[in-house]
Amino acid sequence: MVEAFHGAVPPTEARVRRRLLPPLDRYVFVEFLKVLVATAFGFPLLVIIIDISEKLDSYLARQLPMRDIALAYLYGVPDTMFLVLPAAVLFATVFTIGGFTRHNEITAAKASGISFHRLIAPIALGALATTGVGLLLAEALPPLNARRLELLQEKMFRNTDKRANFAYASETGRVYKVGFADVRESRMESVAIERPGTGPEYPTYILTVSSGTWDAERGWLLRDGVLHILPDSMSNVTVQFDSLRDAHLTEAPSNLMANPKAPAEMGFGDLGRFIEAMERSGTNVNKLRVERMLKIAIPATCFIIMLIGAPLATSTQRGGTAYGIAISLATTVIFLLLLQLTQAIGAGGLILPELAAWIPGAIFAVVGSILLYKVRT
Repeated sequence: MVEAFHGAVPPTEARVRRRLLPPLDRYVFVEFLKVLVATAFGFPLLVIIIDISEKLDSYLARQLPMRDIALAYLYGVPDTMFLVLPAAVLFATVFTIGGFTRHNEITAAKASGISFHRLIAPIALGALATTGVGLLLAEALPPLNARRLELLQEKMFRNTDKRANFAYASETGRVYKVGFADVRESRMESVAIERPGTGPEYPTYILTVSSGTWDAERGWLLRDGVLHILPDSMSNVTVQFDSLRDAHLTEAPSNLMANPKAPAEMGFGDLGRFIEAMERSGTNVNKLRVERMLKIAIPATCFIIMLIGAPLATSTQRGGTAYGIAISLATTVIFLLLLQLTQAIGAGGLILPELAAWIPGAIFAVVGSILLYKVRT
């Protein structure tokens, strides 16, 4: 009796395994996972080959070492993987279910009393897990993307330390209108500071200065200016000065500049704080708001796009693998076109930017739900 069970899984443990992961579910999930992993890693390699063939000349013109170029693209693999996750889930869904359809496995499952919806439950679980992976990637990517841009010297060619003729609204309600600012020299010129008031007890004032210099310990030193105090619309008290320090002007030059950064260099929370700073500097941030919401919308699409891929895959029997590839590519192209269109609409302010990021997913969710409902189970 002891020899019979030697090396075997205890009966209780075996029952637990069967309960948690039945053989059919394990089979469906593994088949889905095989295609998902292959496409999730294969697509980034294809994108890298295309990208490097287009940009290699510009990298060599910057005299970048080949080691840095190769390392930069290695750092970029997770970011590309994040972007192609929905397409990877779609391909995995179509090819897995398409294979079941061609081999009559779906018919056999239905004959055994297993509905189509129950059969694809492991695929839905895998798509949901991929959504979680996408959300984790969105927060883990910024340091890798920053390092990639540094190796390729993209920041050097993109960023600027100077800015002219802009406005900045501080958190306290004061508005700064700056003619020119230079971060490296820690100075600004032709500055007007306005603080709205409520009446004689808390009057409005306007402070205009010709220049200001920044000291990290003491703050801004403003020179050659005029202070206008306006208790009401009929009064104006004017004070002229050679220099003064404004205790309320605490923003460092870099904060006033709010130089544009790539959304890929920041996580969801960091990008939100950056957007707030950009808004106070008078910059249109609609595009950044769309990009921020896409950090959630793109991973969520992994599950949504499975709803479309599953019912469409049941028709791949008529055309085999080529038909499955055509369906996957067509669906991916339509999704990308919708995404580009809604991004442009959101960036232009025609609709709420956060809503624009979700429109493609919402459309696909509705269409997928209808198709999945109409599938013969």
